[in-house]
Amino acid sequence: MQPTRVLIVDDHALFAEALAARLGREPDLVPLPVAADARRALALAATEGPDVVLLDLVLGAESGLDVLDRLRERHPRVRVVVLTASDDLDAMVQAVRRGAVGWLSKTEGAGLVAQVVRSAARSGGWLPPAVLGEVLRRLRAGEPEPNGGARRLAELTPREREVLQCMVDGLNRAEIAERLGLSANTVRTHTQNLLAKLGMHSALEAITLAMRAGMRPSA
Repeated sequence: MQPTRVLIVDDHALFAEALAARLGREPDLVPLPVAADARRALALAATEGPDVVLLDLVLGAESGLDVLDRLRERHPRVRVVVLTASDDLDAMVQAVRRGAVGWLSKTEGAGLVAQVVRSAARSGGWLPPAVLGEVLRRLRAGEPEPNGGARRLAELTPREREVLQCMVDGLNRAEIAERLGLSANTVRTHTQNLLAKLGMHSALEAITLAMRAGMRPSA
């Protein structure tokens, strides 16, 4: 398996360099040169080919959300995880709507950051469990899509729909495998296939689409 290339975009040099050094001790992660502003971030994204970008929301006078927009426009395959000191739910919802696949607080440990980077690189995502339900509620309220979402769900095979239901239930890959009696690799394949069919980039986006289309957690 190829190592995951990680670009950290943060104007706090000491924090960013310390995090890059810590992630560099993980055998499967390769930190790229740190970017302190939007210009540098976009240049490195073009030349270094990161798999995952860890993006702060405040870059001096620049908005991280604007940088997110430009990254998603120019490099749609790059997975963006917001790493910030903010706990603003509105900003979290906006980030997800604009293509972020995860949100981490700077108070989290480097071990969790590494886990989320790995998950993002494999079409997963992560939001703080304490606010996940509220974020999904706001996403559903802001972007109703019952008909279009239902049509896309109809393209899934029965097994893919079962996997998606497990995702809506909040299960991780290992838990889905246990519930359905499948291997983790098979769950990964079904997840990748259903994301492709739905036109989604992350599990979080797929869950949001499914819930907007009427799918609900199992009782």
